[in-house]
Amino acid sequence: MSLSYEERKVDILATLDRTERVQVQSLADQLQVSTETIRRDLDRLEKEGKLKKVYGGAIKARMEAWEAPFVQRTNMLAAEKRAIGRYASSLIGQGETIMVDNGTTTIELIRHLQDRPDVTMITHSIPVMLLALELFRGKIIFAGGEIDGRSQTASGTLTEQMLQQFTVHKAFISVGGVSLVEGTTDYELNEASLSQRMMERAEEAIVLADHTKFGKTTFARIAPLEEVSRIITDEGCSPEWIRQISELGVQVIVAAEDGRSGQG
Repeated sequence: MSLSYEERKVDILATLDRTERVQVQSLADQLQVSTETIRRDLDRLEKEGKLKKVYGGAIKARMEAWEAPFVQRTNMLAAEKRAIGRYASSLIGQGETIMVDNGTTTIELIRHLQDRPDVTMITHSIPVMLLALELFRGKIIFAGGEIDGRSQTASGTLTEQMLQQFTVHKAFISVGGVSLVEGTTDYELNEASLSQRMMERAEEAIVLADHTKFGKTTFARIAPLEEVSRIITDEGCSPEWIRQISELGVQVIVAAEDGRSGQG
């Protein structure tokens, strides 16, 4: 049975992510389709901004270097982010201390902690802190520092020093991209550095990433995938991505909007 375009697309982008360049003939052999089919697929993927065609094949598109403002991103993939946040909250044990990164997916975690006064939360995110003040009855520690109005976070040396003071059970990390080659990345160097500190101070690093983050590389590296304990994503994430990341020893959990979950 021949693969659909969407299935071939996943394989092509995963191969491109690993090798940085793909050849028409090798893809045709790999996917057992004609070279004409592959050329049409590459045409479509180039129009989607996923790659750049070159003679005989394609290379990765330019790195994504810009992210929409926080407020604008809150309305993107809202249902998927709610599902991810709901499942993430279920992983927090009795009396645990957590770090919550800045992001429109990690903030959804807070909405599901209303009945958890036993939990202690540390964050440098202003939106996370403000929502926690409204809904969360546990202890809140704000890792303050220089305020970045665009990203709505505290950052810099003071924030990093404060994060270094704690050891926590779990860190919930937001990312700009998930790549087999580059690992987890972010758009901002300061944000990536703070995410690194959180992962270092946690017994378990849990990445919350909707399906659009997979196969994407952004400006600043956070950590290799092997340093991530689990990735929680939504139902839009392809089985191929789940398989390949699981083969690295990273558990991938698919959170469904109806509250169910599947694991890879």
